[in-house]
Amino acid sequence: MNTLSVKTQRLERVARLYYEQNKTQAEIAIIMGISRPLVSRMMQEARQLGIIEVKIHSFSQEDDVLLKQVKTAFGIKGGSFVPELQDVHMLNLSLAQATMQCIRQLGGGRLSIGWGNIVGNFVEFIEQDAPEQGVISSVCPMVGNSGVTIRNYHSNENVRIVAQHTKATPHYLHIPAFAETQQDLDLLRKTEHYKAMLKEWEQLDIALVNIGNYPSTPDFASVARYGNLLTKHKAVGQLIAYYYNEEGEIIQSESDCTIQIPIPLLEKCQNVIGICSASVGAKALAGALRTGIFSHIIARENLASQVLKSLPVGAKTPTLDSDEKD
Repeated sequence: MNTLSVKTQRLERVARLYYEQNKTQAEIAIIMGISRPLVSRMMQEARQLGIIEVKIHSFSQEDDVLLKQVKTAFGIKGGSFVPELQDVHMLNLSLAQATMQCIRQLGGGRLSIGWGNIVGNFVEFIEQDAPEQGVISSVCPMVGNSGVTIRNYHSNENVRIVAQHTKATPHYLHIPAFAETQQDLDLLRKTEHYKAMLKEWEQLDIALVNIGNYPSTPDFASVARYGNLLTKHKAVGQLIAYYYNEEGEIIQSESDCTIQIPIPLLEKCQNVIGICSASVGAKALAGALRTGIFSHIIARENLASQVLKSLPVGAKTPTLDSDEKD
């Protein structure tokens, strides 16, 4: 067997482990006995050789009918709705690609990112496809680091990867996402490190926020943080580590000791992109749109259609004030 055939087989194996068996790059590195950066390079080479073929659908036209309907119904400025794909992972990567396209169209600049699986897909897209440098000037997290083992919830690591591949300046939040007590939370908020991050949040050009379902996975001790408030107020979704109901009301709790961007600062940002993974339901997206926080939405087409169909005939939907998001 010649050298080219051996190399091609190795590239094909890496591609199958990733796309067909849903292995992470770290897991593939262990299976293949190679480094994770080499796995990333092999994925790029497999695409160049045509072993992996990724179809990117265009959904940026301003006259898109579905987007116009959502903009009219909820007062957002724009976004993208991605055609359905049977492969969930490929669908999430298409959503990630659409998100990067949206960031580029908005002019880039100072970016802050949330966490979760779909934000992890966005980071993965950047890690593999390395968009042009200079679009993102700086990047910071919107929430502290969690204790779970899933990389998608390691805020500083995701910031590091985005900064590395876009040549942006990273700003890290070396604080846990959840303080144990209110006293600990107050002390953390008094640190110079947290105050420095507040300044970053105040100067954001773009905020990339994960939209998720409720109940959420991981749960992040919602009972300890909220008691029965989430049930009482009928929570339907999550953005960053906040929960909200179908009317778009952010559910507040005096027991919530989370370190994340304050809602007033998030609302102050001119461009807040909400990104929905393939698993997000219509109630979660509808509630998120009604919060008035989002200026742009990235989601699958069928989900956007479901939200529009769920609206009562003649119902008035809140829109963004012109001085908030324009």
